Amino acid sequence: MATSDQLPQKPEQFLDLIRRQQHGRLKIYLGFAAGVGKTFQMLQEGNRLRKQGVDVVIGFVETHGRTETIAQIGDLEQVARRKIEYRNVILEEMDVDQVLARRPTIALVDELAHTNAPGSRHPKRYQDIEEILKAGINVVTTLNVQHLESLHEIVERATGVRVKERIPDYVVAMADQIVNVDLSAEDLRERLQAGKVYPMDRIPTALANFFAEEKLTQLRELAMEEIAFRLDRRRREQAQQGAATASGSECVMVCLSSRSPRADALLRKAARIADRMGAPWFAVYVQTPKEAPDRVDAATQRVVANNLELASQLGGTSLQFKGTDLVNAIDAFVKEYGVTHIVLGRSGRPWYRRLLNQSVVDRLLQTVRGVDVVVVDNAPTTEA
Repeated sequence: MATSDQLPQKPEQFLDLIRRQQHGRLKIYLGFAAGVGKTFQMLQEGNRLRKQGVDVVIGFVETHGRTETIAQIGDLEQVARRKIEYRNVILEEMDVDQVLARRPTIALVDELAHTNAPGSRHPKRYQDIEEILKAGINVVTTLNVQHLESLHEIVERATGVRVKERIPDYVVAMADQIVNVDLSAEDLRERLQAGKVYPMDRIPTALANFFAEEKLTQLRELAMEEIAFRLDRRRREQAQQGAATASGSECVMVCLSSRSPRADALLRKAARIADRMGAPWFAVYVQTPKEAPDRVDAATQRVVANNLELASQLGGTSLQFKGTDLVNAIDAFVKEYGVTHIVLGRSGRPWYRRLLNQSVVDRLLQTVRGVDVVVVDNAPTTEA
């Protein structure tokens, strides 16, 4: 069963969107696990559009040997794949040049979160798709919700698995249509047991781990929440077009430290808070004299740089300031940029040190007025 995140649901209505803009349009079939039918429905739409005379080609499809999915390829034209040799193994990836040269109206590109083989044009498939969209080619793709960067910790807590292949949330925000490919956890487990998802030798392990019913149920709820949020946000944006509103008055700031054990978790939390409010957000690292370049080792400097880069990938604006006092620097930034929400991690200092000196949170609450302060538990988690 599939439900769209906005009023247009039919392929013909997606075509109406295509004709309105020269830049390529993006449509995502979103699911919560392998086997729910994302690729099947993508190919099904491609065949329907082809029969209506639309120029549709397969840029890349991964059938995983599933009979029902293979049958849906039908008469769809497939662009030849690029072969890349890596460690004496021949790997196949989408050939972006061939797709651009072929220039179809719509390219079907499976597995948005896929990591390309070393030596590919781009490290990630979503970057391939961005280039194709910029060329004016429309793309229909597939994605599982657990690959969203901002959901990393939430998915880990729900499943016990740290998903390695992740995409920035802005990629999903680019989508003109998102279709929720839904299936009950019980039905998906039945499909798995029937050999319609994985080979028979992988089924027992899958059932006991990622495909445990309670884990699938939590992932399914995450997918539904994501769709509901996107629908609500799209409707609000449409309602606000051409009207002067009070929206945009919110602004989020996340405070970064070189000593934070899980700055990545802090950034994802801030990104989701800002996203839910439809607000811009800033990731700010204040370099105090104690953290001057000549007093901080190279490894710590790399950590800070990587965190600021992650903030940019999540849709935030990364900024680095120098200041003699952290709280005063934050206060100045809040006033200058109109920040309404501050996000920072819980202090990792021992309790006896906190008794002797006020924490940053305590000082912020006393110094910075009219701002909500969100304290996130960013303690390190165990690798799965």
